[in-house]
Formats: sequence, structure tokens, C-alpha cells
Amino acid sequence: MDDTTPRPPAGSGTVTGPLAGFTVGVTAARRADELTALLRRRGAAVLHAPALRIVPLADDGELLAATKELIGNAPDTVVATTAIGFRGWIEAADGWGVGEDLLARLRAARLLARGPKVKGAIRAAGLTEEWSPDSESLAEVLDRLLAEGVAGRRIALQLHGEPLPGFVETLREGGADVVVVPVYRWMPPEDLAPLDRLVDALVTRSLDAVTFTSAPAAASLLSRAGERGLLPELLDALRGEVLAACVGPVTALPLQAHGIETVQPERFRLGPLVQQLCQELPARARTLPLAGRRVEIRGHAVLVDEDLRPVPPAGMALLRALARRPGWVVARAELLRALPGAGRDEHAVETAMARLRSALGTPKLIQTVVKRGYRLALDPAADAKYADA
Repeated sequence: MDDTTPRPPAGSGTVTGPLAGFTVGVTAARRADELTALLRRRGAAVLHAPALRIVPLADDGELLAATKELIGNAPDTVVATTAIGFRGWIEAADGWGVGEDLLARLRAARLLARGPKVKGAIRAAGLTEEWSPDSESLAEVLDRLLAEGVAGRRIALQLHGEPLPGFVETLREGGADVVVVPVYRWMPPEDLAPLDRLVDALVTRSLDAVTFTSAPAAASLLSRAGERGLLPELLDALRGEVLAACVGPVTALPLQAHGIETVQPERFRLGPLVQQLCQELPARARTLPLAGRRVEIRGHAVLVDEDLRPVPPAGMALLRALARRPGWVVARAELLRALPGAGRDEHAVETAMARLRSALGTPKLIQTVVKRGYRLALDPAADAKYADA
């Protein structure tokens, strides 16, 4: 298997993590390996499809043009937004043979750093920042600039992958001359096949969650679905069964614009993002007392007590249909409609049911009601709870 293929557990066994039995999509290009490793370490199957690609700095004509413009016409103030972006800018300038010229201009300017990591990058370059907010918030940087007055001032804004139109427009409305420095610009991936597989998996609800670490990645996924005529189906999935998890509020904006609710960690980092999924996904699983066993229905597997049992898609479709009305008889015709790609032959239900029972390893969890259909073997003590389900 490669990184674009979900990796369910190889067989049944004791649950190995809070995300065991769930499949999570990863749209990140940068640090995708780190995020994938964190998810798999907690038991998840992962489908990775980069929604973007990063333009190599050495080939980026826009960055070179902005750098030469600042060397030729010095800025009064430089706002550095990310450590990796600031370091990449300095390294790219060195590669073009203008590194010392750029450093001289930066040394003469007021340097504002968005947060402590950026401060470290500035100092590693032999420079010193004038100020940095404790909140790591660009909004606080903007407030400080406006309070000081920006009319007639030349301000360079180092970007990292995504534009900041509100920030730039506000400064320009205040009378500033703003030069944007587009470090690590993001563009659609050259190979769209993995992204298309991710869109298809979302539309068919083969994923339990999808993660986003940048707003452009979210926008790119939505754009690709629109190009394929699948945007309504994608939005329906993300508004329902599939959880959209974002690293922070800025990342969530393209999704929220389409009415998609998202979850976000309090700290905007990969580790807390994974921890958020570890809380959210198990909480969404359906747990039922069946035939004296505790059964938890997860994305592509079922926990029978503490035994993780992978279930094929057809079997999972039947199990979910039965679980919507625990203890009630569900007719074969209704179960046939629940099967993915099923035709009109009810024998397909019997075949899928036999495989489901085999996958669960406990046949008594599902009862056959002769000439009527099937039902979950709900424990008698739970009958009253689900009587009106």
C-alpha cells in the first residue's frame, strides 16, 4: 500500500488506540508524514492526498521580484509571519546572490515578529525584532501598526502560502505602501488522481473524518469537487457523517463559508488536532448491548467488547441499517436498498449478512426472523430504551 491507501487493521484483536476502526483523510502537503504518523500511532487508517503543492523557492519569480523591489526601495517596517517562511526567504535570497543586500535592508527596518518561532528565525539571521505579540495573533500586529499610524510608510509583509487580503487592504486604506512577499506559494497538485480519490471517498462516506492544516487546502478540495460536479455531494457528506477537523479558525473559513461545522483544537498544532479527533470520533460511534456483549460501531470496524473486528463495506452498511432501529425487524428489501451498488436480488443481502456475521465473530449478535428479515439481538434490559427508536 502507498500513502493514498487506507490501512485498516490486518485482523481482529484487542483495540490498539482511540482511533482504531476509523479512517481519516489528510489533505496536508507540508508535514503530512508527521500528521499521518500521529494518526496511525493512535490506530487510525489514513488516506493521504495533498490538496496543494508548494512552489519551490528557487523557481519562484514573484518572490525574486518582491525581494529585488525591497532591496531597491527600502521598507520602513517588515512583518514576519512564520519562521519557516522567513528562513526560506533569506536562504532563497542567498541562492540568488542578493542575501547580504536583503539583510542590510532588513537590518535598517523595524522588524515585527508574529510569534516566538518567528523571533527565533529573525535572530538566527543575525537580526533583532522590535516587537512581537504574546498572542501570536496577526490581528494584534495590525492593531499596533494602525495605532502607530501607517500613512506614508512602506511596509513589507512576509506571507506563507496564503494571502492576507484583510490585513493588506486595511494597511493600504490607512495610507501605507504595502509590498507582499509571497514565500512558499501554494498551487493545485500536479497529479490530481490522489485528490480525486479523496473526494470520492468523502462523497461515498468511506472516511470518518478529514483534516485540514491550511485554508488553501480546504479551498482546493472544494474547488476540485466543484470541477468534477461533486460539490453538492461533498458538502452533504461534510455537513453530516464526515467530520471536518481544522488546525485553527483561519483554516476553517472556506468550509464555514459553505455552512460546514468544523472542530478545532484550542492550540493550533498537529498534536492537539489529533487529540481532538481522539475525543470526537469515538464519541460519535454507536454503542449497543447485544447478546450480552458491548458492541461499538466505528467507521470500518466494530468493537465487540474490546475485540476490534474489521468489517467489509457491505456488512457495515447492513449493520448501520439495523442499528438505526435496535431490536426491530428490518425487512430484506430495506436492507437491500442499504447495500452499496446493490441490484434487485435479495440474495445479495443473505450473502452480505453471512460475511458480516463471520467478520463479527459472534453470529448471535444478529438474529434471523424467518420470512421477515433480520434484527439486532438487543439485550432485554435495553428494550425499553429503544422501544420508540
